Amino acid sequence: MMQPDRSKALEVDATKRSPRDLRALRKLGVTEDDDVRFMLLGSSLWKIRSPRWQKRRELRLQEDGMTVWCETHKRAKRAPSQQTFSVMDVQCVLEGCQSEVLRGLCGSIPEAHCFTVVFRGPRRGLDLACSSEAEARHWIRGLRRLQERAQTMSQRDKLEHWIYGYLRRADADKDNTMSFKEVKSLLRMINIEVTELYARQLFKQCDRSGNDRLENSEIEEFCRRLTRRPELEALFCRCSGEDCVLSDEELLEFLREQGEEATLSQAREIIQEYELNDTAKQQRLMMLDGFLMYLLSKEGDVFNPAHATVYQDMSQPLSHYFISSSHNTYLLQDQLGGPSSTEAYLRALSRGCRCVELDCWEGPNGEPIVYHGHTLTSRILFREVIEVVRDYAFKASPYPLILSLENHCGREQQVVMARHLRSILGETLLTKSPGSKGTRSLPSPEELKGRILIKGKKLSGSDSSSSSSDSSSSSSEEEEGSGEGGGTRTKNKNKKKDSVKVSPVPVNGSKPRCSSSLAPELSDLVVLCRSVRFHGFDHASQQPANEMSSFSEGKARRLIRDSGNSFVRHNALQLSRIYPSGLRAHSSNYSPQEMWSAGCQIVALNFQTPGEAMALNQGRFLQNGRCGYTLKPAFLRSADSTFDPEHPARGQGYQAKTLTVTVISAQQLPKLNPERPNSIVDPLVRVELHGVPADNARAETPHINNNGFNPRWNHTLVFDVGVPELALVRFVVEDHDTTSSNDFVGQFTLPFTSLRQGYRHIHLLSADGVPISPASLFVHIKVSELSRSQSV
Repeated sequence: MMQPDRSKALEVDATKRSPRDLRALRKLGVTEDDDVRFMLLGSSLWKIRSPRWQKRRELRLQEDGMTVWCETHKRAKRAPSQQTFSVMDVQCVLEGCQSEVLRGLCGSIPEAHCFTVVFRGPRRGLDLACSSEAEARHWIRGLRRLQERAQTMSQRDKLEHWIYGYLRRADADKDNTMSFKEVKSLLRMINIEVTELYARQLFKQCDRSGNDRLENSEIEEFCRRLTRRPELEALFCRCSGEDCVLSDEELLEFLREQGEEATLSQAREIIQEYELNDTAKQQRLMMLDGFLMYLLSKEGDVFNPAHATVYQDMSQPLSHYFISSSHNTYLLQDQLGGPSSTEAYLRALSRGCRCVELDCWEGPNGEPIVYHGHTLTSRILFREVIEVVRDYAFKASPYPLILSLENHCGREQQVVMARHLRSILGETLLTKSPGSKGTRSLPSPEELKGRILIKGKKLSGSDSSSSSSDSSSSSSEEEEGSGEGGGTRTKNKNKKKDSVKVSPVPVNGSKPRCSSSLAPELSDLVVLCRSVRFHGFDHASQQPANEMSSFSEGKARRLIRDSGNSFVRHNALQLSRIYPSGLRAHSSNYSPQEMWSAGCQIVALNFQTPGEAMALNQGRFLQNGRCGYTLKPAFLRSADSTFDPEHPARGQGYQAKTLTVTVISAQQLPKLNPERPNSIVDPLVRVELHGVPADNARAETPHINNNGFNPRWNHTLVFDVGVPELALVRFVVEDHDTTSSNDFVGQFTLPFTSLRQGYRHIHLLSADGVPISPASLFVHIKVSELSRSQSV
């Protein structure tokens, strides 16, 4: 189908746009971009869900340059917010037929006409087909360019973009002016309830022309007044003195009060970077707007920017790191009837996950499949999962990726699995140990950069250095066993049928006899992560470092409770994988913190399920460049450690501190129900401390009625922390409700050791871990030493 020439249409469309319409596009630097201009005109595309479900949809980029409208014929049944998506929520754009749905149509539709929009969070990917290759290229390039621009926007730009987006929505008659009625509508849209008198006063102050409508500069003045930050103005005046101008020396003094080891030259660099007034820059002065820009930037963030890159030693054994890990990675929803998708692997890998799970079962036509066995979850080809792994394994992190195989295939399809692993992954697949550290120590992430490791069962004959094999099936959920330090043996509720068997482990050390059920071709690919049944800490201490066991969350808790220090020492040398209880039918999660406190490295969570556990996981791996590997504290890396998470004050790692958090204010909190304009949040802030059991605590501010735009608390919360190197600090905003449980608004979690002291902004995330721009908290952080006598 020929695509019409749109050059004239583009020119005409540009002349119709008001200065306010173009403002957002100018800020993004895309007013002259042909792809973006094409998207502004809109296109009629095919939305595809299956070979039988294909519908025409009108897609058009809206004037804010960040929102795409997807026109449907069911507008009466769908809320406006469900018919749009934000460019900021896009994980990536896949060209051609890369999704399961589009792969199924390959051959019946030109691949060059297709693309898939993959989102962060739970939203399913959007599979689209265009009328021509040129049209597809416009959308693919345009979306990617807008993504790049969005990532470089300052917080001030995001705020301005946000407020002008609401101005466009509030301008009901589209005349580019604002009546008093439209101003009141705007205030409700941005989550603030004010009296009629206050709204009228604000309107009159800005309506200098006296015509009962705000125009051009009057609208800008209205926005400036609306976004004033009195708490920051007071801080600025305190630091700058009577002249209300901050000199370079006064800025240096402020930086040192913040706990930063700054120099005068660094203070001057900050002025040059963030001050907006050129004359002030030349005189090495900072005005209020520049001070605000600085505090909203990464320099004023609560998270230490030095930890945003890989800053830790990556040359230690794998067992010395926490490793971001996923359970049932293939699932997009629950484990009983939810869909399986290769998209789930793409999402996990894009979030820095370094250990993904594949439940492998016999499939038709000799091809192994991946799904949650004996359930109604959908099925995907093993080969297609490995292709996604090949393409995305090292996009977010260069450090080793572990494929945890839960193998339920017969021998023939195991050979097929091995063939796919070798042919698709090629040189990235680790097939022999680097061998630099011997059998008592694992290689380091640095040594294994760019390599993919297979975790699974191994035939004893394939590895003469090992004195043990495994008595259970290949299911990683069945490796915990029993023995000294292992508690009482209980029936495993997760046990699955059709699993691969190898012979029992003889306690006397004699060589076991291996069953032929495990194919040597697959066994040979298991090098550094050999799954074995756990027979107690004494037995494990005599085995090579490449042997590892998996434990259910319940088993791990019992080991921590009964043999905490032994578990810590075990995890200094060998890897442990923890997985959720089989009773979590809806794919809920356990708290990973209790497992990390015992040094467990591979703490597998359901990445598809948002909530506190995944917030903690995101916070744990926020540091070290989000590479998916975080170096454990020294007291968790020593085989002679005296640390016990149940009794932390008795051993190493106890360094008691006091954390004082003053919650000052919040800015631009999101409306929980955009379709209800009169629904205004009543926000409160809860600060949580997650660490060893003795450190776990939470406290909250009072709630503020009807103000999600700029609520202020000035409320101080105090916490004692015994083991700060293990602690995570979580900031949660909720909408207070007197008749039911509070509603979640936003959160941010980070390691205690990555906290920055002083006046800081916290940029909030959604339950799915996606930024809620421009929502933030403004806080003051203080960390002080606490003597052992005070803390005991």
